[in-house]
Amino acid sequence: MLILAHLVTVSWEKENHGVNTRSNEGQKEDIELHLFDLATIVNATKDFTSYNKLGEGGFGPVYKVILHCSGTLEDGQEIAVKRLSKRSRQGSKEFKNEVALVAKLQHRNLVKLLGCCIQGEERILVYEFMPNRSLNSFIFDSTRHKLLNWPKRFHIINGVARGLVYLHQDSRLRIIHRDLKTSNVLLDSEMNPKISDFGLAKTFGGDQAEGSTNRVVGTYGYMAPEYAMDGQFSVKSDVFSFGILVLEIISGKKNTGFYHPIHDLNLIGQAWRLWKIGKPLELIDSFLQESCSPSEVVRCIHIALLCVQQRPEDRPSMSSVVLMLGGETALVKPKEPGFLINKKLETECSSTKIVPSSTNDVSISIVEGR
Repeated sequence: MLILAHLVTVSWEKENHGVNTRSNEGQKEDIELHLFDLATIVNATKDFTSYNKLGEGGFGPVYKVILHCSGTLEDGQEIAVKRLSKRSRQGSKEFKNEVALVAKLQHRNLVKLLGCCIQGEERILVYEFMPNRSLNSFIFDSTRHKLLNWPKRFHIINGVARGLVYLHQDSRLRIIHRDLKTSNVLLDSEMNPKISDFGLAKTFGGDQAEGSTNRVVGTYGYMAPEYAMDGQFSVKSDVFSFGILVLEIISGKKNTGFYHPIHDLNLIGQAWRLWKIGKPLELIDSFLQESCSPSEVVRCIHIALLCVQQRPEDRPSMSSVVLMLGGETALVKPKEPGFLINKKLETECSSTKIVPSSTNDVSISIVEGR
């Protein structure tokens, strides 16, 4: 199927990303990228039928397409077509946000945006195709989790950390992802991780590193306490999410829905309990025991617990995390994590806040951690 793309410069008003500053207001954002024709995308996806569908997130469905003629793009290249759902809470603002951000980002651990389609009411993003899909399709699957031994998981942890360092300090603007989770970490043919989905990201210029919002969006189980409860976000919000990600990669368990038959703790609580009694290796996915380096796993658990500490100022920066993962710095003693919840007490807690989830567009209650 023929898909034609031509290189254009797209201009639109640059959004003020919820930052208390006037520096971004009213500016034009010029972005050079490939503009794809809607009719040929519709034909290539067979009118967006489920046959070519890879999956669906808060933004909308994603389809796999093969380019047979694409102007300056490689002939025969596999691409991922992400179509904005008309029912999605992530509308044109998030679409423009993602295009404006990702078109300028170049890092081996960030998914590459190839172009977009803006025609009528359609909003479509065209990405490089990631043949192994998302991280959560492996670590939470009863069969496929065996394809990720410890060296591969440690490689993924390091790659995600380096991608966040780029976002937080090495790119032209400081970028806070705000929705880092296993389904937003994609894997290429060699299992290299790439952070995706920047629809909820926030940008800062200069020395600014934090902000606030009245519209708390993200995914339950990965949000930092200060963001979920008070709408305060910073680079340390992403650090908290990264800590959850590491605990999930090590354990093969989701933070949400984790159940311990005796202690009634969530995944963070279980990791903290095992750490305090000197048995952190009991957290590990049993499949990994033969392939792992115990000292490396314990170090990763230690780092994860530092990342999920209650107070943002206690959490390390991602550049420090990269050094820690490389064994280049000593590790301090972690303090009690945020959202350390005993499930028996969860329904008795009266301090709750309703926030929308980016995963399924429903309102959820988040219980404040001790």
